Amino acid sequence: MRRHLNTLFVTTEGAWLHKDGANIVVEVDKAERGRVPAHLMGGIVCFGRIGVSPPLMGYCAELGIAISFLSEHGRFLARVEGPQSGNVLLRRRQYRIADDADATAVVARALVAGKAANQRTVLRRALRDHGDDMAEADRARLDDAQRRLGDAARHAAAAADTDSARGHEGEAASAYFGVFDLLIQRDDPAFRFTGRSRRPPLDACNALLSFLYAMVGHDCRSALETVGLDPQVGFLHRERPGRSSLALDLMEELRPVLADRVALSLINRQQVGASDFQTMDGGAVLLRDDTRKTVLAAYQDRKRDEITHPFLEEKVTFGLVPHIQARLLARHLRGDLDGYPPFLWK
Repeated sequence: MRRHLNTLFVTTEGAWLHKDGANIVVEVDKAERGRVPAHLMGGIVCFGRIGVSPPLMGYCAELGIAISFLSEHGRFLARVEGPQSGNVLLRRRQYRIADDADATAVVARALVAGKAANQRTVLRRALRDHGDDMAEADRARLDDAQRRLGDAARHAAAAADTDSARGHEGEAASAYFGVFDLLIQRDDPAFRFTGRSRRPPLDACNALLSFLYAMVGHDCRSALETVGLDPQVGFLHRERPGRSSLALDLMEELRPVLADRVALSLINRQQVGASDFQTMDGGAVLLRDDTRKTVLAAYQDRKRDEITHPFLEEKVTFGLVPHIQARLLARHLRGDLDGYPPFLWK
């Protein structure tokens, strides 16, 4: 569990990936840009128009390396993977619990409570780091929002059913994103946040968030498949054709930790600027090619940060957290744990 497999991100339009011996080779305009031993890879993520040779696809399938294809702004398109090796008994247990309203609510409550608690931690850290520089009215708004998030976490943990938990998730989102703009310590109109927008994102901040959420979703799906769970069958998110509902479930508690904090750091440290984004004719705002590389580097750096896992009480990197949480969820579904312990960032 301590091994931290890497993910290869390919963002250059027109790149071609192929197999050379036991290596994955990336070429652009028939010139080699890089190669990496396949056994070091846990996944490959391709953005935009990227080509992958059939021999490499087959080789990755044999090694259990999933290849994900995303649009240029991070929307999931397709995934190539080998035979599923998960425990059929675990999956059958997952399906039975997904059909049991009471058992589903146990997991849904924990997921929403964990998400709201981590959103509260993001606000608390902002108050700690920047509170002295804020106007009194802004500090009061953040104080009120973090109290509302604390209430939402407590109420979600005691919710009567899954629909009630979803309602508390909505309350938490309203409190959190209602003050998200106060977390941006940068006087630049290009990075003002007036609300969450997606499919497509309509401003630079939302473009960053959507892109990073796609990365967290990829990692969560890989983690679920690694332990043998079906990423399509969730507990909090309703099932829809083509949607990885359980991956969306798992990533909820990790969004504030792995995505929101990275986006805020990139903006506040001025690692990205207005020129790093492009606005399309329909109003969608996308990251430029070089910007995607900057964001991916920051995301990978975040995954290398070490923390003490609150449940295991062991030192792990952030990159291993999705895998640990997937294993804890599997243990709960098997009956080894009375409940699912969400990841709580402190």
